[in-house]
Amino acid sequence: MLRGCRILYEYFALYSSLTLLGIICLTWSVFALPLYFILPRDLGTAVGRRGIMTGFRIYAWSLSCTRTYHLDLTAIDTLKGGPPVILAPNHPCLIDALLILTRHPNIVCVMKAQLMRNVFLGSGSRLARYVRNESSRQMVKESVGHLRQGAVLLLFPEGTRTRQEPINELVGSVGLIAKYAGVPVQTLIIETDSPYLSKGWPLFRRPSLPITYRVRLGKRFAPPEDVAAFTAELDAYYRNELVAALQSRWLASGTHA
Repeated sequence: MLRGCRILYEYFALYSSLTLLGIICLTWSVFALPLYFILPRDLGTAVGRRGIMTGFRIYAWSLSCTRTYHLDLTAIDTLKGGPPVILAPNHPCLIDALLILTRHPNIVCVMKAQLMRNVFLGSGSRLARYVRNESSRQMVKESVGHLRQGAVLLLFPEGTRTRQEPINELVGSVGLIAKYAGVPVQTLIIETDSPYLSKGWPLFRRPSLPITYRVRLGKRFAPPEDVAAFTAELDAYYRNELVAALQSRWLASGTHA
């Protein structure tokens, strides 16, 4: 009986939070679409980024209130008011970018081009002037421009969600952008004990709740001269930091698929 009630509650907590996220994204899209054309670029960008932060904060609050997640994201708060940096987290789950965006009002995110056309995310992302990853050359150019204007750039060095333990092979975009922008790379170490929303996990498949999810600041790397050497150093650093991470258990067992 108790087990049945717990399972019912977990379904309620999971689907109510997903419903809330959908409502938040659609509501913001309704406002963001006209604002993109009405507001001056700088003002629209600031409004867009703060709007995304606020909306996702409401969602994260709901995750904590329903005890769907035990969240520890406060380490990111120390970056507020600081100089431009590239945030380079590992990427175990689909929710990673969303949660990081709740902690800073001036983050520009590099995201997949198809998401910029998504009805839930497209209008808000365009208003916030997020960067598409469609063209590598254009992505680097836009990212460098945003960093020179004082923004913080969020870019996952793995390029996609983690498939293998402890981390996928890294791509060189982070080092390339850091080199041309002349800004440091701040690593973020994400740990989670659940494969929920990892690569291959169906959106509506119920995980075991609550989920522990935490982010801590890792090493800050100076802008590199040699991109290839930097990428190799970053890869080695992450492999060392994540060897005993919470997700190592389910990545090694393949339970994320």
